[in-house]
Amino acid sequence: MDIWGITDRGKVRRQNQDAFYQWTNGTMALAVVCDGMGGARSGNVASALAAQYFVQVLSTGKGSPEDRMTQAAALANSAVYRRAQQDINCRGMGTTLVAAFARGPEAHILNIGDSRCYHLSGDRIWQVTRDHSLVAEWVAAGQLTEEEARNHPNRNIITRALGTEEQVTGDLYREALEPGDRLLLCSDGLSNEVTDEELARLAGGGGLRDCCDRLLERALERGAPDNVTAVILAADG
Repeated sequence: MDIWGITDRGKVRRQNQDAFYQWTNGTMALAVVCDGMGGARSGNVASALAAQYFVQVLSTGKGSPEDRMTQAAALANSAVYRRAQQDINCRGMGTTLVAAFARGPEAHILNIGDSRCYHLSGDRIWQVTRDHSLVAEWVAAGQLTEEEARNHPNRNIITRALGTEEQVTGDLYREALEPGDRLLLCSDGLSNEVTDEELARLAGGGGLRDCCDRLLERALERGAPDNVTAVILAADG
């Protein structure tokens, strides 16, 4: 396993409210991306706190990967929610979260909100996670096309977030990994500006650091109105 990540505040935002974590020991790998919300004083607090608690609980928990990820998400949600209730400067804060834990020939993925995980295999790419957003619900109901959703003025309205309620449920996925496959975790600051085809081309080959640099560069070329974060996890060929 190999892994690399990058984050940038973009060209418009004054503060970077994204947070990410990456780790590998060569045979296992963990990646987490969080995109905070709730105003200039608290979005970064929510994302950093969520990533910290999620990683800590997952690393020390017991049971199957799915059980550990579910428990980690629940305790991270409680930590962010309590902070929002206790600190007036953090009222209303929350964060998305997407995480991947890869071990051997498979990866376990969890998401809350609209930060995404993509699977790249050969020249193919597909979105593993389903956005918890208003436009994603409309697409699922046949009321919008994917292209209409990409440009819709309400595309940033999410229907599920970590820390905004006492309890939240993340969606779990399991992906089989072949040698050479890659997982791309990103905030919507990247996926809103770069098409899936471009993601496949820019992140599908070469060194992971170079791939992340190319992804960020493309988002910045498009104006990068939001913070941009990408983490790539690769199963070595």
